[in-house]
Amino acid sequence: MANHVRERREERGLTQGELAAAVDVTRQSINAIERGRYDPSLELALKLADEFGCPVEALFQLEE
Repeated sequence: MANHVRERREERGLTQGELAAAVDVTRQSINAIERGRYDPSLELALKLADEFGCPVEALFQLEE
């Protein structure tokens, strides 16, 4: 799954740790999501979208 979490995080000037704290996960989880090594649960994807004020589809897309 492709994602734009890193771009959104950097646009807001947040560190991985700050974003992790805001959505109640570890910094390592955010790092793994940004690197495409971990696909978040639906709940976490929704929390991230809410944190960035965008639809979940703006953050995550299925790769073909």
